[in-house]
Amino acid sequence: MKKFFISLIVAVFALPIHANEGMWFLMHIKRLNYVDMQKMGLQLTPEEIYSVNNASLKDAIVQFGGGCTAEIISNKGLVLTNHHCGYGNIAELSTAENDYLTNGFWAANHKEELKPKNLSVRFFVRMDDVSKRILARVNDEMTELEREAAINQEIAKIEMENNEDGKYTVSVKSFYNGNEFYYFVYQDYTDVRLVGTPPKSIGKFGGDTDNWEWPRHTGDFALFRVYADKDGNPAEYSEDNVPLEPKYHLTTSLKGFKDNDFAMILGYPGRTNRWMPGAGIEQNTNYAYPAWVEASRTSMDVMEKYMKKDQQVNLDYASSYAGIANYWKNRQGMIDALKQHETAKTKYADEKSFQKWASKKKNRKYAEVMPIINDYYKKTNEISRHDNYLRLLLRTRSATIPYRLGKSLEYYAEQNDAKKEELRPKLETEIENLYDGLHLPLERDMLAAQLSLYNEKAHNPASEVAEIAATNGNKVEDWEKYLTTSFQNSIFQSKEKLNAFLDNPDAARLQNDPLYNLSIALLNRYRYKSEEQKEWENDFQRAYRLMVQGMRLQNPDKKYYPDANSTLRLSYGKVNSLPVDERNDAKENYYTTLKGTVAKYQPGDDEFDMPKKLIDLYEKKDFGQYADKDGHLPVNFLSDNDITGGNSGSPVLNGKGELIGLAFDGNIEAMAGDVIFDENLQRTISVDIRYVLFLIDKLAGATHIIDELTLSK
Repeated sequence: MKKFFISLIVAVFALPIHANEGMWFLMHIKRLNYVDMQKMGLQLTPEEIYSVNNASLKDAIVQFGGGCTAEIISNKGLVLTNHHCGYGNIAELSTAENDYLTNGFWAANHKEELKPKNLSVRFFVRMDDVSKRILARVNDEMTELEREAAINQEIAKIEMENNEDGKYTVSVKSFYNGNEFYYFVYQDYTDVRLVGTPPKSIGKFGGDTDNWEWPRHTGDFALFRVYADKDGNPAEYSEDNVPLEPKYHLTTSLKGFKDNDFAMILGYPGRTNRWMPGAGIEQNTNYAYPAWVEASRTSMDVMEKYMKKDQQVNLDYASSYAGIANYWKNRQGMIDALKQHETAKTKYADEKSFQKWASKKKNRKYAEVMPIINDYYKKTNEISRHDNYLRLLLRTRSATIPYRLGKSLEYYAEQNDAKKEELRPKLETEIENLYDGLHLPLERDMLAAQLSLYNEKAHNPASEVAEIAATNGNKVEDWEKYLTTSFQNSIFQSKEKLNAFLDNPDAARLQNDPLYNLSIALLNRYRYKSEEQKEWENDFQRAYRLMVQGMRLQNPDKKYYPDANSTLRLSYGKVNSLPVDERNDAKENYYTTLKGTVAKYQPGDDEFDMPKKLIDLYEKKDFGQYADKDGHLPVNFLSDNDITGGNSGSPVLNGKGELIGLAFDGNIEAMAGDVIFDENLQRTISVDIRYVLFLIDKLAGATHIIDELTLSK
């Protein structure tokens, strides 16, 4: 279980007058937001959104796979989320012979639903404020490490007190950068099965080209189902398990909406950094993000080469590639947006005002905060560049597998025969899992390309890497040659070699293994911090906490919402168009239609191909009950809700709490949104639920799924 660590990415930001900004705790809706939401069109009570004792909207919202959001849309545990959230699971279940990722899949009944190896959903039970209790354990004389230890000790007690003998997962998290604390109680279900997915040409229509762009025409959805034991409790996979009967499921609306209609989103936004100082923004745009972009593109180029040659390799690496590609475009968009909108300049102006406030006698506690923070960023600019090159290098599986297995293998080699026999099954399973879907030529070439880039561009790279390059050369082909020999001489070349090592373990051979030693060197370098750097970080963490504390005191009358940190939030706003865009065929630029989708069609293209049946349905205008009143089939739409990564798959709800869409993206013009909210530019891009139902019904013919839903017409 993750413990508290004071971090600049867990904070909050002051809410200005714009009602659509903010990612709000559900327990605070009544006090902070309800009047605003009513004026904008909400027809529910706060208790219908969040209740501990009665079924409410929050009971239909789940965290999906630990990184996305999903919602329960039937009384049989049917789960709706984004196609890209289920992408890895769909790829895992696919083979070259049964390629569900490419061709789609629809289970005709419960028995045909497919179980991925590791997929869970997390239900939110309740939350509470424990700030006073935890902060009573710390004082201003503590170092940050001492403070962290005291807080973690109290967190462990709170988690134990609320887990009901292991029935629930309890997580205590820091907000306001260590100035407040809340605990969250969850219940996890691990038997989750694939029900249906459109083909990739629909679920990922537009590919990397359209990612983060508007107008958009993507059918980004997939369906899963939660299973439980006969009593409705979480249970490991079993044929005896039954579909979960949830406390609450969403009603699905066929009524549509119009521009300026109320829209709210519930979900699990991942990370925002809206307290980030100007110097931190400049560090990201000039050092950290450019390194990330360059290293991402390096991995993508190697992966593309092999994925295009072999469909099984394509399936095995589809999820990894999609994740890297998404952040590649995201980080470049962040660089462009933050520079274009001069976000650092805006932050510096706020900090100047804060410094003036802090210079007053009664506020002197905060006088040195900004100088310490700015000095820290200056000292760590090159470190941030290095760490981002290395971080992408370590996403290469062959760079980390030796380290992950090595210590266990060393321990195994030292044991007697009886102990080896006891340990071996677990090791064999771990080896099988780590090497599942691994393609050696791709791994070798990607590692070679990343090592060459890292040694050339990163400030103060790992000495072992520099020494190898000095001896063998630092061109990509030099590293390929070196790694070819290293793989041949390594027990980590394949699972077969590792299993042979288990037959005849030799600790000396392991300690001299070239890939193991390289892996150790890379991980050790990534984790290394000099004593001087530890001092900088201690001072920085304290200053950052005081900055947040001080800025709240400076503006005590403003409403505040927590920065995103993967806890359940609500955002509210309206369906909201962008200025007229000639690329959009729709009458108003807050939605797109199937006409625009077909206009983008490029037969055989990786990004813009589409099934012939979909074109036939369009030409016949066979849209069924899912057409808009004007006769077009809606595809995607815009709202001004405040979301970020992790909100993918979140339900978009109307004023009655009915499902009208599925959030899946933001617009590239507002890529600075994780740092600063722009009411004029920030938009959420969602799949219209009518397009989802049309594809299930008319394209897939899975009418039994439509029959399972609660529809509002």
